[in-house]
Amino acid sequence: MMMNSSTTPSPFYASPRSGSGAPMWTLYAAGFDPRKFLVTQAALVQNTWPDPANFPKMTWATNYQRLACQTMFTFFYAGRDFAPKCVIDGVNIQDYLEAHFFGACRHLAQRIRDAGDLEEEVVIGYESMNEPNKGFVGHPDLTKIPKDQNLKKFTTPTAWQSMLSGSGREIDVDTYDFGSFGPYKSGTQHVDPKGISTWLDPETWDDSKYGWKRAESWKLGVDVWAQHGVWDPATDSMELPQYFAKHPTTGETLDQEYWTNHYFVAHYRKYRDAIRSVWPEAIMLCQPAPFEIPPTIKGTDDDDKNMVFASHFYDGITLITKKWNKLWNVDVLGLLRGRYSSPAFAIKVGETAIRNCFKNQLSSVRQEGIEHMGVHPCVYTEIGIPYDMDDQKAYKTGDYSSQAAAIDANHFAVEGSQAQGLTWWVYTASNSHFWGDNWNGEDLSIFCEEDLPLPSLSSSSDRSTTGGKSSPDPSSPRHSESQSQLSGASSAQVTPSNLKKTLTISDMTPIPRSTNQTTATDSGEARGYRAAEAYIRPHPELVHGNLLTHGFDLKTATFTLTLSAPSPTPSELPTVIFLPAFHFPPGSGQTSVEVSGGKWEVRSEEVREEGGEQQVLRWWCGEGEQKITVKGARRKVGPTADGGEGGEEEEGYLDAYWQMGKNCSVM
Repeated sequence: MMMNSSTTPSPFYASPRSGSGAPMWTLYAAGFDPRKFLVTQAALVQNTWPDPANFPKMTWATNYQRLACQTMFTFFYAGRDFAPKCVIDGVNIQDYLEAHFFGACRHLAQRIRDAGDLEEEVVIGYESMNEPNKGFVGHPDLTKIPKDQNLKKFTTPTAWQSMLSGSGREIDVDTYDFGSFGPYKSGTQHVDPKGISTWLDPETWDDSKYGWKRAESWKLGVDVWAQHGVWDPATDSMELPQYFAKHPTTGETLDQEYWTNHYFVAHYRKYRDAIRSVWPEAIMLCQPAPFEIPPTIKGTDDDDKNMVFASHFYDGITLITKKWNKLWNVDVLGLLRGRYSSPAFAIKVGETAIRNCFKNQLSSVRQEGIEHMGVHPCVYTEIGIPYDMDDQKAYKTGDYSSQAAAIDANHFAVEGSQAQGLTWWVYTASNSHFWGDNWNGEDLSIFCEEDLPLPSLSSSSDRSTTGGKSSPDPSSPRHSESQSQLSGASSAQVTPSNLKKTLTISDMTPIPRSTNQTTATDSGEARGYRAAEAYIRPHPELVHGNLLTHGFDLKTATFTLTLSAPSPTPSELPTVIFLPAFHFPPGSGQTSVEVSGGKWEVRSEEVREEGGEQQVLRWWCGEGEQKITVKGARRKVGPTADGGEGGEEEEGYLDAYWQMGKNCSVM
């Protein structure tokens, strides 16, 4: 388990009561009234939207470029430099927020240490703040949309417009949508807060509620940036459009690189030191801003042996369109790094090219980590796909083949990048077909209680699981039926261990619907794992020597691994590979193994946590480069969600993208 410090500023900072982000008091400490975020559009979140069921897709992500988040990120990392008047309890707002954040994380680490049996067994390390952002720092002109703002959706205000509407002023703001040409301007919207300000009203707010004392230099009810001379509320005129473009003391030009290597690194050092004051050997997962160049710390004191480079990856095209497009995709990282003279050249056509595109992007991110941070493990601590593709068609048909293909492409990319692993986003126990993850319209959970339950551990092992079933294959865990009509369905507690115990070939075969009504209710079984065949994959657990490559081909159920062994494998230290029984059914005669040399065995081992079993392959090989290939039970892959190999919509997107040339702006 890696502890991620997500209770920090993030796009969710402006989403009180949504279950993510920093605690509400931090917004009050910053002078905000979060109850006024909606009317001023200082932040837009589903739980305060007038019609939550129709909250615009992916609008939450635009909070990165709205007043609340931009201000909070600036406070959190650079408040001393850009908001010197914001003093609370005798210290700058940056120091105040950081001290409480580090103190909370240190307290958590101490409680875990005091438990006595969690460190190194349950908790293996601590990750830095989730998806950090530079806020206003480095903004070249507050009156314009910066060129590096790739996400434009719904209302897209400039920073200056956000400040105005945040103080109750009327604005006309451009609106954007995501279509064939990427983000495109769809019109304008008149935003009228009717004089309501998102800043705390000193007539109704009392700081003594939280026990802090605000300095006289910080006036409640007035935009903090107006108080620093950025704009004049008396005339509503912009005075310092480049206030954040240069360092106020040194005059240095500020950009993403400067922010990463100065503001982010300074924060990370304090976080690392806070954790290691409790656990000196703690593994620290350093997470810079995703898809940005990591900090240049190679060869410095920050390049420590117990650090992991953590990054995130999402396929933006699939995430925004909520469709697995097998026809084309885009090399987003290549575009961001300027590797193409025209965006048209970043198009990758065909599923094989798309999968390799993902792999190459993740390989590049890992390599950038090595070049800038030194040789450290690379873990993708957030990666996932939307399950509500194609207007939730899978929820009606039970065919999750599109989701399985997208999941497989992401896992293929991680395996091929030679990263050291991933943590999948997300498992949501309360996920439903209507509300998704109960979070800003997202539906990325691998689990949904409304989907077909996995049978109990005592399920008969002789249930038919092979042979000529028509596609989509109902024996596949990607095939699921809505169970919302089942009366009295239980919500069994699900853990990684009991999930692993259910993943046998028999236990992943759906029980006929006539028996489900009693089984789902009475047995307390695990329910609703969606497209599980794509993420339940073989992987190396222990390797004798250096791991060179490994990967799993879902379509052919073939796992390959190559390693370089410094010596013959000691008898007590074999290479160990996890073989999920669904893909490699024991005793079926459908699993074959080929090795370049040595001996191997397949056996079941006990899972310590709950007494279940898992199937592993153990391999002893000679010195030098060696290879093993394990082939399992091939299963018929279902059609695309629309029943074909790609539709007119996919082709239309490609045609439009191909023509847009240098005018394209891509997520």
